[in-house]
Amino acid sequence: MKARGNYIKEVLIHEEQLQTRVKELGAQITEDYKDLEEDLLLIGILKGAVVFMADLIKEIEIPVMMDFMSVSSYGKGRTESSGVVRILKDLDEDIQDKNILIVEDIVDSGLTLSYLKDIMLRRGAKSVRIASLLNKPHRRKNEVKIDYCGFEVPNMFIVGYGIDYSEKYRNLTYIGALDESEY
Repeated sequence: MKARGNYIKEVLIHEEQLQTRVKELGAQITEDYKDLEEDLLLIGILKGAVVFMADLIKEIEIPVMMDFMSVSSYGKGRTESSGVVRILKDLDEDIQDKNILIVEDIVDSGLTLSYLKDIMLRRGAKSVRIASLLNKPHRRKNEVKIDYCGFEVPNMFIVGYGIDYSEKYRNLTYIGALDESEY
């Protein structure tokens, strides 16, 4: 599909599949956390996880709080992690003694999530779990446990449903593989 600069080589996950899986993940999270005495704190990783998190919280049937962090191990226009994780926007909430669910768009190298999970635990979180829409295990450099995983994807450059390339393609309602000619 090539229309107005939209270079999608292949649609990997259709909108209906995304919505079905998000509902399933919401139900699983609800079940796993239903006996908590305190609210669950979802931490969305900006910007890629915004669309997934917005849909996910609507499917979780227990009280939740939310906050956001912006971190980067990529640079603008890069397709490979630099290996250095930088916090660009930190949390507004104190996470001491809270149950945390980090919501991420895609786990690729695992560097960012390993770093974030470690930071959350050092800051005194009671528990830290990870929900990721996509998992790309072929590129893993740091092992990280994904507690709630939407889909496993092949080693292709993925865009859509919040995931970008150079700030483009976030608004796609599906997950697609970006044509190499675009990057």
